[in-house]
Amino acid sequence: MPLTSIHAVIQQKLKELFSFSTNEIHFSSVGGGCINETYQLKMGAQQFFCKLNSASKFPHLFEKEKTGLELIAAQNIIKTPNVVHCFESGDQQVLLLEWIQEGEKTGSFWKLFGEQLASLHQTSDESFGLDENNYMGSIPQYNQPTDNWIDFFIQRRLQPLIEKCFHENLLAPKHGSQFEKLYKEISSVFDEHQKPSLLHGDLWSGNFMCNQDSKPVLIDTAIYFGHPSADLGMTTLFGGFDSQFYEAYNFHSPFPSKYKEQWKICNLYPLLIHLLLFGKSYLSQIEQTLHSYI
Repeated sequence: MPLTSIHAVIQQKLKELFSFSTNEIHFSSVGGGCINETYQLKMGAQQFFCKLNSASKFPHLFEKEKTGLELIAAQNIIKTPNVVHCFESGDQQVLLLEWIQEGEKTGSFWKLFGEQLASLHQTSDESFGLDENNYMGSIPQYNQPTDNWIDFFIQRRLQPLIEKCFHENLLAPKHGSQFEKLYKEISSVFDEHQKPSLLHGDLWSGNFMCNQDSKPVLIDTAIYFGHPSADLGMTTLFGGFDSQFYEAYNFHSPFPSKYKEQWKICNLYPLLIHLLLFGKSYLSQIEQTLHSYI
């Protein structure tokens, strides 16, 4: 569908939802999207954030994102953008969200963020996983529920990606043997009695915002019920999180004794995704973790 046509569809949807008196809608391209086209929309005094993508290339991508945003919002712990509309038109899928005007990341922002994430992680479920699959970025994420974290992490997180990386010749047979050795050691690192925690799932510095009230806002979720170290570990991969964030989290939900090991192991999952998407520049980080368990 031509861009002008999908713009006309979006304009009609917004007019139906909000009974705008104006027919003018302004689309301004904004950065930050790796796989989506992203826009700021202005219609009268209202502003919205719009994401566009192929409905056939990434089936139900935005429906899954909508589910994640709404599930986190339903906990009334940490803010997410309100979902205005999610629909498909032709081969285009569209996600319309509340526009978040950014504010200053003060010390109180980081403390609140750590406190709220710790509280979100107290939201639990009977099993690790989710009742539906979703995406982490553009990669399908498999969430079939499992009774314990170690089995879930190996079977739903590591193994599917390792197979894909082997298929793309991004991993060698020696890496397969090293992962097998790692599997035997994981139980000594993670507490087998850990309860499932509601996770953001893709928590790096590009997937949260600070609104005008200096409150944290989570975006681009990849939710499931997992181990808190999966979220916390990922915050360390690319930087961007203040020390006050970790201090506040640790105050409200103390880190386990082996938290650094847990974070490194959990980071194998996003590193494998980056290996698959961006190539072998991420292999050395994976190897460093694996070598610790040879």
